[in-house]
Amino acid sequence: MSISTDGKTDVLWFLPTHGDGRYLGAAEGARDVSLDYLGQIARGADDLGYYGVLLPTGRSCEDSWVIASALAPLTKRLRFLVAVRPGLQEPSAAARMAATLDRISDGRLLINVVTGGDPVELRGDGVFLDHDERYAVTDEFLHIWRGLMAGETVSFEGRHLRSENGRVIFRPVQDPHPPLYFGGSSPAGIEVAAEHCEVYLTWGEPPAGVAEKISRAKEAAERRNKKFSYGIRLHVIVRETESAAWAEAERLISRLDDATIAQAQATLKRQDSVGQSRMMALHGGDRNKLVVSPNLWAGVGLVRGGAGTALVGSATQVADRMKEYIDLGIDRFILSGYPHLEEAYRFAELVFPKLPLRATTGTTRSAAANNGPFGEVMANDIVPLRRVAAR
Repeated sequence: MSISTDGKTDVLWFLPTHGDGRYLGAAEGARDVSLDYLGQIARGADDLGYYGVLLPTGRSCEDSWVIASALAPLTKRLRFLVAVRPGLQEPSAAARMAATLDRISDGRLLINVVTGGDPVELRGDGVFLDHDERYAVTDEFLHIWRGLMAGETVSFEGRHLRSENGRVIFRPVQDPHPPLYFGGSSPAGIEVAAEHCEVYLTWGEPPAGVAEKISRAKEAAERRNKKFSYGIRLHVIVRETESAAWAEAERLISRLDDATIAQAQATLKRQDSVGQSRMMALHGGDRNKLVVSPNLWAGVGLVRGGAGTALVGSATQVADRMKEYIDLGIDRFILSGYPHLEEAYRFAELVFPKLPLRATTGTTRSAAANNGPFGEVMANDIVPLRRVAAR
């Protein structure tokens, strides 16, 4: 299946507020994810020209709203994709927070709608609803939230939520509200996304699986006379040669033992998220079944919830696989790599020159600043004449 797009893409990076390091599942090489470190990543992503950064949400993370508020003044054009949590927040409070952050960042807020898929974590947060009822709450939340953000006086009475003459006085910069991103693989999730959101997100499945999800989301949107943009969440392991990239993938999980993998898989199985189930089905917890599609590796998902696949290969291979997703309709990638600081630079330097980027990604410096030289001046006299894309 192919969807007509302009054939170009935006690329976002990731802020690892739940931890970072050189190995999965090990304290060896782990980093203190301080505000200073997150600031290095955000400023690097800003300078490199990433469209924005995703901040994760949940009890394993620093609070995404606080972190985004702290980092917005340190950056110039970088957008922050921050989660609203129906069921954990009242829509009026969430709307005021969003309007404020959009204003103080001069319109650089993106909203990630996260319903949640771990019943154990949700019960700890006071949410005792089943899967589809949580999406019913999300639907009611967004009806109220969107009205408030648009400047309406909202009175609403649903099965779960109620508002009487609610208002947001200080409006956001973006009209009527910052764009809503939404990832949900279940029928209930797709219907809520189609009703309220602008960008439908998927985790990094093989192209056939992504095409199937896009088809279902597209059909739900068309029933409402609207169109989605489509985004995909992936890790990346890119090196100048394919062999070096695969060696890095193996090194990343080299500290994982079978007991740790089994414990992580058992914990992830308690989730009622359809998307998480699809991620786990790609490898079944078997480290011998991790290559699930050309240059698509499921090793991260052995121990990490959510996005569990990585594009692995040379710069040309990774760019070619990304173009395959673009041909399906994907017009934005949310990427990450371990460690996130170095890999943000590596990906931008190796792969950006090979992608059909929109003007909103990869173009941060003025023309004067781009006159070179690029690279080190040799022998105090010989100047590199031009920048060459890596292989």
